[in-house]
Amino acid sequence: MLEEIQQQPEAVQRTVQGERTRLARVAEEIRRRDPALVVIAARGTSDNAATYAKYLWGIGNSLPVALAAPALTTLYDATPRLRNALVVGISQSGESTDIVAVVRAARAQGAYTLAVTSAQSSTLAAVADETAFCHSGAERSVAATKTYTTQLAVLCLLSALLSGDAALLGALEAVPEAMARVLEGAASIAERAERYRHIGACAVLGRGLNYCTALETALKMKETSYVVADPYSAADFQHGPIAIVDAGFPTLLFAPPGRAYAGMHHLAGDLRARGAETLVFSSEQEVLDAATAALPLPPAVADGVAGEAVSPLIYTVAGQLFAHALCRAKGLDPDHPRGLKKVTLTL
Repeated sequence: MLEEIQQQPEAVQRTVQGERTRLARVAEEIRRRDPALVVIAARGTSDNAATYAKYLWGIGNSLPVALAAPALTTLYDATPRLRNALVVGISQSGESTDIVAVVRAARAQGAYTLAVTSAQSSTLAAVADETAFCHSGAERSVAATKTYTTQLAVLCLLSALLSGDAALLGALEAVPEAMARVLEGAASIAERAERYRHIGACAVLGRGLNYCTALETALKMKETSYVVADPYSAADFQHGPIAIVDAGFPTLLFAPPGRAYAGMHHLAGDLRARGAETLVFSSEQEVLDAATAALPLPPAVADGVAGEAVSPLIYTVAGQLFAHALCRAKGLDPDHPRGLKKVTLTL
């Protein structure tokens, strides 16, 4: 797992370079068809990538994005009307039976379908109109790392090409260097993880474009450390779940600069006032100062929305390193999580 975390700068760079021509063609076809909405089918880590697309494509491309319920197709034999949609299937292996079923059914209706996968010869690639490949290389770790960030890179690249957003494209091209800087701080992140080696539960918080980062970090903690890590949008957290917070309760906050930053800063102060243990991931000193434990990260690679849009690729690396280090601090083996296997097939 650690080796594959460290491979991410190169994997993202390969993906952006390798898929630009293909995704330019996909973007042209999307503009020609002008879909009324986007429906994304995914499971697990890939579903967190779909959440990223929901925010990014809504912000940058004015596309309403819905996450599919694959069980409608596979359990209930009920396929929603998707003819006027762009339907995207995201699967690392490309063999998730229910994801394949959604894409196949959508294409049969006449919808334009796109597969996002690391496996060029997969079933998902075969049933979709077009396929974008994640150039991650083979991933042996059960806990997905580089396949996830390369999925984010594909989704971001398509957004930039579809809108003609040069600033976003430039920010994406700067991501590998920023990832490398996060990796340079791995020892510091491991030191912070030692503080939390006895936790059994926590809340993991992000908002907007980094809601996916909270979801993915919590998943990595569950998979490798067996912590009941509960992820929330920071806004939803304040609509009730914040009642679980009492003195010493661990909370992880992802607070990069951008539109969501002010709310995350306010929440960090509120949690600290409630006596919570707050671990904050950010490049911004004022919110780091509000933390019980601070994890400084590199500054944004671009100003404005472009910088915030690519921040999940960078902040996720810090979350992965933290989850790996916490697992080690607990005396567990991140490469052999109990009861899990690399490819999960669901109906």
